[in-house]
Amino acid sequence: MSKWTTADMPAMTGKTVVVTGASSGIGLITAREFAAAGAHVVLAVRNLEKGHDVATRMVGDTEVRQLDVSDLTSVRAFADAWTGSLDVLVNNAGVMDIPLSRSRDGLDVQTVTNSFGPFLLTALLLPHITDRVVWVTSQLHRMGHLNLADLNWETRAYKPMDAYNDSKLQVVLFSLELQRRLTAAGSTVRSVVAHPGIATTTLAAHSSSNAINRLSFLLNDPEHGALPTLFAATQNVDGNAYIGPSGFGSIKGNPKVRKPGKGGLDPEAASILWSAVSTKVGMLG
Repeated sequence: MSKWTTADMPAMTGKTVVVTGASSGIGLITAREFAAAGAHVVLAVRNLEKGHDVATRMVGDTEVRQLDVSDLTSVRAFADAWTGSLDVLVNNAGVMDIPLSRSRDGLDVQTVTNSFGPFLLTALLLPHITDRVVWVTSQLHRMGHLNLADLNWETRAYKPMDAYNDSKLQVVLFSLELQRRLTAAGSTVRSVVAHPGIATTTLAAHSSSNAINRLSFLLNDPEHGALPTLFAATQNVDGNAYIGPSGFGSIKGNPKVRKPGKGGLDPEAASILWSAVSTKVGMLG
């Protein structure tokens, strides 16, 4: 079996793709490759100046729009301004292992950036989406726990890596429930999940262990780290497919269909989480 690379991407002329967190790391590479394949790519970024800077170095049709997924007002403004169809939404933006801080909405910044914000963005943009939603998670979702009584880290002692793992489990469960809803509605839109393995990007810059930098020779480089997202966004995979690197432990390698952890396959938990987060971000349903 050949190893899938960007050379295997289909032409995307006439397609519109939104990539959140597209000004650095895997998001930047993902946006760049979509543009190179002919798509109109919207780089949804917190820092417009940085977004414009990276966009000028991409070949293809790009646009930069302001979006801070940790700020629910920003999420709503981005979605409210959207007109027309959207083929693919890539929920890529994220943070990892950062100290406890609260957003302007009073939410744990790590949880809202990785989980609540992308959830709200997806729900608001869903009427425009024609092809699929790609959720970027982490293999560390396997170590996450679903604490429905304290999703926002208000009563528990805050542990940065636990918050990260939990938020990435939530992402996997969002995809499960979204696909259930799409299938029940007879929609052809798909929800899929991708993870980069362990890639040597700036995501772990705030990590107290910083082990990624010390073990970089064992891990995926950013170019390979972006491949599962690109595969998930362009290949004919099943709804709620889980895409990750092909190597041992899914740490590095080229993309293939894998399986999420057991915690990400619980439909009852996914449904309850969906309702709980809907309430948390001020939505119904």
